[in-house]
Amino acid sequence: MNMPMRTDQIITDWQPHFPALFGKHTLALSHSLANSPLFTDEALARLIDAAPREDYHVNYSQKTPGNPPKRREGEIKDLSGAEVLEIVRTGNIWVNLTRPGRTDPAYGEMLNALYDEFEARVPGFISYKRNMTLLISSPNVSVKYHADVPGQCLWQVRGTKKVYIYPNTPPFLSQPALENLILGQARETDMPFEAWFDDYAEVHMLEAGKMAHWPLNGPHRVVNENMLNVSFTTEHWTDGLRRHYAVNYANGILRKMGLHKLDQNVSGLSYLAKLALAGVVKFTPLNPQKKKVYTVDFRVDPTAPEGIRDIEAYSFSK
Repeated sequence: MNMPMRTDQIITDWQPHFPALFGKHTLALSHSLANSPLFTDEALARLIDAAPREDYHVNYSQKTPGNPPKRREGEIKDLSGAEVLEIVRTGNIWVNLTRPGRTDPAYGEMLNALYDEFEARVPGFISYKRNMTLLISSPNVSVKYHADVPGQCLWQVRGTKKVYIYPNTPPFLSQPALENLILGQARETDMPFEAWFDDYAEVHMLEAGKMAHWPLNGPHRVVNENMLNVSFTTEHWTDGLRRHYAVNYANGILRKMGLHKLDQNVSGLSYLAKLALAGVVKFTPLNPQKKKVYTVDFRVDPTAPEGIRDIEAYSFSK
């Protein structure tokens, strides 16, 4: 029997069996945020205007069938937020606002409200280090096959996109590839991809008012339909997710020392030994993880094809 819809809840179609699926299987749910004033053109333009350089990315990749080439990093300069939105609407870029709650506390309040709701509905789910990234993207933009380290959800608030979600097991996600990602020695978009992976993907059409949550580290890629898209991702940690992180972190160190038969158990003596190893390495100068370096080689330009103009490349780290 369906639960009655509650107008005071963010998730509007929650069912009694969903807690047993949460975190273990993909859930595609309906939500009430599509009509929020936080996602109007005016609100988004204000965020773009106020976002400091360390709190945004603007990206471009060629429009090609399937998994697109590696994305390029750009900059926004001497343009208003409203002008940037218009370029997104007609060009081939996407803008990621990585900490909107730091610019406007209302986004942080919304983030906490949706996680508080999940915690109230999923017994034993306690989240921390919550974060959201707001994504404003051009028609037909594709996001490359990638995997994320924390727990993830994708919330669609304007437009429509197709999301391909793949198993978080080999060959779609190898153990060494995950370890390199966690060690910071590979980017999220460095995951190997084969065209036949699509035969084994779950495909979800996310319209405004829909969201998807998938198992930890599940590889995925995204293709916008022919309209401006506005969505946001949320990420979180739990004690269980941290255990998986620690094991894979330690496994990555051990693999570089020449070991290869490495389990991913999160209990027992082997787990405790790996937890100790991860702590020793991560919080000392032995840590192999470095700041990410981004090479900027274009500027958003309303007069240029696809909304971008090449510039002399420079780098920044964060």
